[in-house]
Amino acid sequence: MYALAINGSPRKNGNTEMLLNAALQPLAAAGWQTELVTVGGKPVRGCIACGKCWEKKDMRCSAHDDLFNDVFTKMATADALILGSPTYFTDVSSEMKAILDRSGYVALANGRVFQGKIGAAVVAVRRAGAVHVFDTINHMFLMNQMLVPGSTYWNLGLGREKGEVADDAEGLNNMKNLGETIAWLGAAIAPHKKDFPAPPA
Repeated sequence: MYALAINGSPRKNGNTEMLLNAALQPLAAAGWQTELVTVGGKPVRGCIACGKCWEKKDMRCSAHDDLFNDVFTKMATADALILGSPTYFTDVSSEMKAILDRSGYVALANGRVFQGKIGAAVVAVRRAGAVHVFDTINHMFLMNQMLVPGSTYWNLGLGREKGEVADDAEGLNNMKNLGETIAWLGAAIAPHKKDFPAPPA
């Protein structure tokens, strides 16, 4: 099975990346293929509501001059998506928002390709606002009929300066539990994915 983590932070080796890697470790230990892709700080435009994805239904966004389509191809292939963002004015980074809007829309346009996948949100925060970031990511998962696993707390880690999240033992333990829970859920649903109910016509 394949777990894809998407990092919405522009900081290389920053707190968001550390949290995502901590969540991926138990999955790798359970035999999953894991990958972390960084979109933060890279050119990724927002959705322009052109509707071409609904016309063409070709698993692509019509805006093809940035990294989105390559990232979406990985998302469509993955069994689990772990999307991480720093907290910017109580919400996701602009790059993560673009990924959420465009991937959610292209997925819906192409027969709900995210249906039945596992989705988990991960948030790095200095002090407050993390729950709103958590909700923003989960809203896309839920609208796409994805499965959102719980963990020991909200999936967040505390830290402002690069690397400070390493001092948040509770946050890192939550990431470990999240990865273990995703691995358990993936094994539980794998034999039944073909049986997921289709959305109403």
